[in-house]
Amino acid sequence: MFANVMNRARRAGLAGAAVCVLSALGACSKTEAPSAQTPGPQVPVLVVGQSPAAASLVLDGRLQAVRHSVLSAQASGRVTQRLVQAGDTVRQGQVLAVIDDRATQAGVSQSQASVAQAQAELANAKTHEARVRDLHAQGFVAQAALETAQAQLKAAQAGAAAALAGQTQSTLAQGFTRVSAPYDGVVLQTHVEAGVLAMPGTPIVTVYAPQPMRAEVHVPASIQAQVLSAPGVEVQLPGADDWVKPTGIVNTQAADPVSQTVLWRLNLSASQTAGQVPGRSIKVRFVATPSAGAVAPLSVPSAAVLRRGELTAVYVVSEPVEGRAQFVLRAVRVGPANGERLDVLTGLKAGDRVALDPVRAGLTGAVPVASAP
Repeated sequence: MFANVMNRARRAGLAGAAVCVLSALGACSKTEAPSAQTPGPQVPVLVVGQSPAAASLVLDGRLQAVRHSVLSAQASGRVTQRLVQAGDTVRQGQVLAVIDDRATQAGVSQSQASVAQAQAELANAKTHEARVRDLHAQGFVAQAALETAQAQLKAAQAGAAAALAGQTQSTLAQGFTRVSAPYDGVVLQTHVEAGVLAMPGTPIVTVYAPQPMRAEVHVPASIQAQVLSAPGVEVQLPGADDWVKPTGIVNTQAADPVSQTVLWRLNLSASQTAGQVPGRSIKVRFVATPSAGAVAPLSVPSAAVLRRGELTAVYVVSEPVEGRAQFVLRAVRVGPANGERLDVLTGLKAGDRVALDPVRAGLTGAVPVASAP
């Protein structure tokens, strides 16, 4: 009897445990019930449109001083003094650097002595020729003596002229040891320090005149014909929102054999470039007249294009799936940059909605938001 009681109790315990297990499973199923899906990141999109062919081609250029000079050494020797720093304002004829001139100074002294000797010999020859001429007139000397005196005078005159030429040459060589400013301007760069051995042609200092200035832009040779047909050219200077028209245009015509670009120089007025300095980046816009019936290629902001190795693509809003719009990656072929935009040659059509942030558009659950203007 005791055994039967124990068996019934054991069976009752197992049943209770089973009930507890089932209750626990029920509780777990309740706690693991799926919650509402968290919305993904919101990504602004741009509706791609097609406009009349227009227009403008924007290229990067730079400001350049019209008078810009790299002053080089014209004599051999060590640079004993460099008298200016970058940014210094200089006057025409101001000495900017000095090259060791001891040898040339010795040449100047020697030429001065030669000139003094030649002038003394010339004075003696003149006196002798005058005396012989008087004696010849009085019949005391022969004609041969007079001709000899006249020949000696001519030789003395030639010697004096040669001495003066030598003095000019030595003085000029002495001047080559002084690097001077060719005009009023500003020192852009210094190329050597005192003590450096300079040879003829060694750059010493670069100077420029603040005015006038011009814009320089390298146009790809492949679009030179398109640029030549543009009726207008405009320049956007650093820190300015407006576009200004150049006062003159110089097209060098010939293409550089390495870069395959054509250099254009656009002269600017002093009022347009007031406060500007050479070397700063500028924008040059070649404006064209839209052709009747022609349309421009589709374009998107450069930031909307995703590049991964050889893949160039954009994220486009697809047809809604289960009532929800999604992004799909679509390969495109783009043309050259046109300012901050890229022309899309293939892969898009007018009306497509393109994600402006391709990184966020690639995240799971990304949601397109109202089209950006």
